[in-house]
Amino acid sequence: MGKSIKVQRKESVLKEVIPEALSQMNDNRINSLSVVDVVCSRDGSDAKVYLEKSYLNKDEQKQSLKQLKQARGYIQNYCLKATGWFKVPNLTFTFDSLLEHENKMEELFEKIKAKNETE
Repeated sequence: MGKSIKVQRKESVLKEVIPEALSQMNDNRINSLSVVDVVCSRDGSDAKVYLEKSYLNKDEQKQSLKQLKQARGYIQNYCLKATGWFKVPNLTFTFDSLLEHENKMEELFEKIKAKNETE
């Protein structure tokens, strides 16, 4: 069975509100980050926030995650005020690697296709 509509709605709202909270931050490493997806736990008490990392190197990613961890309370408070909810999920931030995986898969398919055409 999939997620409840309530949890899906929560994910959707957080996907809109978290970028607003990030844009309010004074730190340029944080306020320019893009939210790719938000995935809540089944009960909606925890949420994993996936961020775009394509323009950040490993060191910048590490620094950004450190800053986000320190700013988590502010971001959760912003979400609480913006949504009017009684409680906001505990946010965990991570960088999304799905795009990298998709690009690698595309490269592999191209290599296979090229090899099959030469045979």
